[in-house]
Amino acid sequence: MSRPARTEAELIAMARAELKVHADCPDGIIISVVRFGDSWEFRAGADAATVAKPGFPECVAMLVQIGDHLGKQYDVKG
Repeated sequence: MSRPARTEAELIAMARAELKVHADCPDGIIISVVRFGDSWEFRAGADAATVAKPGFPECVAMLVQIGDHLGKQYDVKG
């Protein structure tokens, strides 16, 4: 049975919603979807000032966990 598919924008929106609930993330984090064959994961990016803010490492760690969870539920469209 195949998994439902979501666009990259939908997956990123889902991740941002989860992060708001579970982590105190600094503004300025850029989330992208990176594909590897049939799988995918989130990547976080930010400028140096955002990376230096409190909570950034915890936010990235939470994003990885969210990506693992969503990656088992959804494929990426396109």
